[in-house]
Amino acid sequence: MRRDYFTVDIQASATDNDDPTIKIVYDGPTGELRKRLTKVDGGTLDGDEIDVTFRRQPESDGVLSLTNRLTGEYVFEATAPTADIDALVSTADAQEDPQFTVRLTDGEGESRTYELRTLLVYDHDGSLLRGQSLIPGGVEL
Repeated sequence: MRRDYFTVDIQASATDNDDPTIKIVYDGPTGELRKRLTKVDGGTLDGDEIDVTFRRQPESDGVLSLTNRLTGEYVFEATAPTADIDALVSTADAQEDPQFTVRLTDGEGESRTYELRTLLVYDHDGSLLRGQSLIPGGVEL
């Protein structure tokens, strides 16, 4: 799927009721996104089966990726502002229970929400930036 099918809006500030949130709207071909979010058994991938990563680029934007944790396949990639990802990680990390939300809406208005605790940030050469990532305690990489 093309990156320009996705619009990313990052709300880095947490409120009393909401964690920092990455809102993603997909406006590409109907059904393609759903197909990539569907497991072999016909169910939909849940938060335990999704990985979120961000790869910095030399310019101000980077690449946000959602991946199927079980198969390693990309669900999609989208362009996102580096400063917004940094703010989201910082806000989430400052919480007592660090986490963030990904809200994914397809072209038909159907939404899926994932509550996540890990967001791995890489530099443009592919090296993990541990200090700029959201990694739960006790997780070894």
